[in-house]
Amino acid sequence: MSRLKSEEEYEKTAAFHFFRWLSGSKDYYVGNMEMQPQEEYKEEEATIQERMREQQMIRDKVYDTQNNKWLFRFRWFYRIMAAVFCAILGVLLIVTVSFLPPTGGVAKPDNNEVAARYIERGMQETGAVNIVTGMILTYRAFDTFGETNVLFIATCCVMIMLMAEDAELKKRELLNDRRYEPKNDAILQGVATILVPVIFIFGIYIILNGHLSPGGGFSGGATIGAGLILYVSAFGFKKTQRFFHEGIYKAAKVTALCMYGLIGIYYYVTGANGLENHIPLGIPGHIVSAGIIFPINICVGIEVACTMYAFYALFRRGGL
Repeated sequence: MSRLKSEEEYEKTAAFHFFRWLSGSKDYYVGNMEMQPQEEYKEEEATIQERMREQQMIRDKVYDTQNNKWLFRFRWFYRIMAAVFCAILGVLLIVTVSFLPPTGGVAKPDNNEVAARYIERGMQETGAVNIVTGMILTYRAFDTFGETNVLFIATCCVMIMLMAEDAELKKRELLNDRRYEPKNDAILQGVATILVPVIFIFGIYIILNGHLSPGGGFSGGATIGAGLILYVSAFGFKKTQRFFHEGIYKAAKVTALCMYGLIGIYYYVTGANGLENHIPLGIPGHIVSAGIIFPINICVGIEVACTMYAFYALFRRGGL
């Protein structure tokens, strides 16, 4: 019958030391043998100089640009082919221009029924006093929707590449977002305090008045985006995020694009299939008029403003 041993007694037995050695928990060489740290190898100065001379000789032989025949021939071939390519391109351009119709000719591409339709019946069909806005947001609304999608996709790509996902990194970048600029610049903040509200109001005016005068969503959104950039440059991201943070940015951007898509889909379906369009054009010259142009201008303006601010914020510190 075995006897139960205490832990102190068991540690004195040969079995305990054997299994300890077998598991590798104790190195019996440590403390039992004379061990000295290895001295650091130091290369002599002459050896270093000799090796550097050999490397330089090899480099000079491989990259000998003065006596390399193949490199000399390639340079001459490159110059000759560049001159030949330029000559061929010039001839092609001259021949193409020679086939263009004369100025004011009836067969000229800009003299067709499309341009005449825009000018003669644009206000009647779109309700917009601004013919350019009526053209790009009704007749060519599908193209403009594609351009808006390009802005959305470009912002998403930049966010994927530059946005700081790590919470600690994001917090550190938020605190140090102005490390390369003077903080609390009194002149910049004073100017921004006066100009930013004026810029915002002017941008909203351009968007809402785009169907009545030159302007619209793109130019108005760019103006508001410039105002946001000026404000964040003067006061920093911490203060800007009190009224325009990442959540508001995503909600505004996605909502604007979806609203534009829904309005556009309804307009495309009713226009292509001869269905009745229930969107009233209003009275030309009034602020609420021009059918789908008024809400689409608002959506485009929000999209452009968010895109401009997002590019600036992401390239500045890697986060919104």
